[in-house]
Amino acid sequence: ICDLHNTRAQYNTSYMMSEEHQYMSPEDEWDRDLLLDPAWEKQQRKTFTAWCNSHLRKAGTQIENIEDDFRNGLKLMLLLEVISGERLPKPDKGKMRFHKIANVNKALDFICSKGVKLVSIGAEEIVDGNTKMTLGMIWTIILRFAIQDISVEETSAKEGLLLWCQRKTAPYRNVNVQNFHISWKDGLALCALIHRHRPDLIDYSKLRKDDPIGNLNTAFEVAEKYLDIPKMLDAEDIVNTPKPDEKAIMTYVSCFYHAFAGAEQAETAANRICKVLAVNQENEKLMEEYEKLASELLEWIRKTIPWLENRMAEQQMRAMQQKLEDFRDYRRIHKPPRVQEKCQLEINFNTLQTKLRLSNRPAFMPSEGKMVSDIANAWKGLEQVEKGYEEWLLTEIRRLERLDHLAEKFKQKCSLHQSWTSGKEELLSMKDYESASLMEIRALMRKHEAFESDLAAHQDRVEQIAAIAQELNELDYHDASSVNARCQGICDQWDNLGTLTQKRRDSLERVEKLWETIDQLYLEFAKRAAPFNNWMDGAMEDLQDMFIVHSTEEIHSLITAHDQFKATLPEADKERMATMGIQSEIVKIAQTYGIKLSGVNPYTNLSPQDITNKWEAVKHLVPLRDQMLQEEVARQQANERLRRQFAAQANIIGPWIQTKMEEIGHVSVDIAGSLEEQMNNLKQYEQNIINYKCNIDKLEGDHQLSQESLIFDNKHTNYTMEHIRVGWEQLLTTIARTINEVENQILTRDAKGISQEQLNEFRASFNHFDRKRNGMMDPDDFRACLISMGYDLVSSLGEVEFARIMTLVDSNNTGVVTFQAFIDFMTRETAETDTADQVMASFKILASDKAYITVDELRRELPAEQAEYCISRMTRYIGADGPAGALDYISFSSALYGESDL
Repeated sequence: ICDLHNTRAQYNTSYMMSEEHQYMSPEDEWDRDLLLDPAWEKQQRKTFTAWCNSHLRKAGTQIENIEDDFRNGLKLMLLLEVISGERLPKPDKGKMRFHKIANVNKALDFICSKGVKLVSIGAEEIVDGNTKMTLGMIWTIILRFAIQDISVEETSAKEGLLLWCQRKTAPYRNVNVQNFHISWKDGLALCALIHRHRPDLIDYSKLRKDDPIGNLNTAFEVAEKYLDIPKMLDAEDIVNTPKPDEKAIMTYVSCFYHAFAGAEQAETAANRICKVLAVNQENEKLMEEYEKLASELLEWIRKTIPWLENRMAEQQMRAMQQKLEDFRDYRRIHKPPRVQEKCQLEINFNTLQTKLRLSNRPAFMPSEGKMVSDIANAWKGLEQVEKGYEEWLLTEIRRLERLDHLAEKFKQKCSLHQSWTSGKEELLSMKDYESASLMEIRALMRKHEAFESDLAAHQDRVEQIAAIAQELNELDYHDASSVNARCQGICDQWDNLGTLTQKRRDSLERVEKLWETIDQLYLEFAKRAAPFNNWMDGAMEDLQDMFIVHSTEEIHSLITAHDQFKATLPEADKERMATMGIQSEIVKIAQTYGIKLSGVNPYTNLSPQDITNKWEAVKHLVPLRDQMLQEEVARQQANERLRRQFAAQANIIGPWIQTKMEEIGHVSVDIAGSLEEQMNNLKQYEQNIINYKCNIDKLEGDHQLSQESLIFDNKHTNYTMEHIRVGWEQLLTTIARTINEVENQILTRDAKGISQEQLNEFRASFNHFDRKRNGMMDPDDFRACLISMGYDLVSSLGEVEFARIMTLVDSNNTGVVTFQAFIDFMTRETAETDTADQVMASFKILASDKAYITVDELRRELPAEQAEYCISRMTRYIGADGPAGALDYISFSSALYGESDL
């Protein structure tokens, strides 16, 4: 009796509650002071009895009356053993009341051992057949063993079961599950649960909301026949009760949850597969974008290189200048976007490889000829061709400028020469001496001597003409044929003049003895006038001579030479006065002695008026030459200003670019701050660099002005426009690559789950052993770094281990370890990534443990996009046990991770 009293005291509380979970909300509490609603009690009796029998039949027994059949405690203990899978203490075999109480207490003790606190339920009430207490005890057992473990999105028990029902019935019309009483009265919610998991059992489209009894009976019959869920409720009781019993509904619905547990497992597997496929689809999209961008860039390079390699020179200056302008447009307009594309291509490639590595996928191998290294080599070839192209253009323009100058000079000298030789051959061929007088013969002889003197003076001009023609040929002048023809004609004519001159001299010398009188004054005039006339011809030629200079020094040299020429004018004027004095003496003698002059000097064709006219022409050309030289001085001074203006900017921009390159390098290895702070710093640097672009554009403008003025050198700076362009492109590429490296570190940190402190530690270790401070470690430094972090790499086994590690961090055998590779290695083994085995296991669940999966199963279990993705890529299943159209998910899972078929 004492024991029985203690037993009753042990369970003397108000209602059952788990130590960790509350299974019922306050309105669900078991009211021990009021009688059960008769309708609810009836529903609970039927439901709880059917539920108990669904488990007891596994032990080959059942109950008929729930309050009577548990009174001796035997079937109660058996029920607990069946649903828990555990053995209870051996029951007492006696039939006395205390035997029954002892057995019931063993059952209640077992329930308490599962973390359940029994409230107001004692062994005596059960033994006495108290219906209210017996139903409360069975509800406690149902909650603990059938409902407590239900969990959906971190909710459990009743809330978890309700959320599961809501999710499964959400797509169905006329179904809105909000509770476990009136939401189930029309039977549609139960039918929806069945149809969601087994659409082959119920045609939901034929159900009507106005037929609740038919709907409920359909659900009960299908569940009992095909799902092994006994009928625990009556359709009429549910429909005719204003608020069906919540506990009865929950008990029945929980059976559906357990019956479809396999489907829940399949849904989890489907979610995993969708996640993996989404990653794969995104990676494939990035691969396609890389391939497209790489193809376009390589195609542009392929088309551009032949254009730059075409060194076919144009014959006209205007055409060559157009080529230079086209090249400037290429550098300013066409190439910069391609530089951006090349940089973006490298960034996309690095980001893709990082994502593949983080998702445990094989590295991306672009199509043949589209590797980053292939693009870099193609780009290098482009820049090599480009470098020589601009130099060739400028050389050709200088050559054409020189050719135009020489051609004009050639024409001028030829014209002067041909003007002088005009008629000379006819004069030399005349035989006037045969009928001349003695005086005339002597005059002819003197005239011929003067002509020979003049001929010798013109020899230098002929040699100059030949020299200019030779230079035009050497410089590949486009109209060299006409130049050669004209030069050859002049040379042939000159040779003929020499022959005729010698022949006439011989003739005159043969008859010279016949002539005695020579007019000395005419002869002297002719001898002095001819050289002076030649001097004036040379002076006029020099004064009209074209010139080309490229510096102020050169133009000042010409001015000095011109000043020296002007200094000789007074002496030349004396010679003119002396020559004219001879003519005056002739006139004076003629007047004195009454000699009638013919008016023509028999020894020369030069008249005093000719000398006077040419002298006036020389004096007129001197100031014109002064003006031309001064204009050229102004042009050269303007060119010097352009040189200084370009140099002033270049000497600022060049060091600025170098400084920014060094600052970016410091940011990439600085550990004083988070990656996000580094990213912000780098973004600020990037914005500053972008804002600085206007200075580059201004320098480009000054460079273009210099080239338009044909300025090809600049002693005021060591920076050329090409240096600035290359430095600027390297700066843009460096800041973009550095930002991408930090982005990849952030991506790695977040994907691997490492903290900022861990990343800083890794970075500090890396920087300590990065001896050259260039962001890369030599293998020896990397080994020392690993040893400092606790790796055993000293023994012979350590050598093997280090070799294995090097294949991971330096797969391309570059001989260095980058910071990104170091971070990947340090976090590789802790990564939580999906594996091929995990994906394969998920597909196996969807396939109901078959070695193949069907198209219908994929479309039923996966979202449409992922399902079609799998169908398009899975190969046919070749096993004999598969139906037509079956797919091989095993090889597909392996292929996702680059593994060979299992």
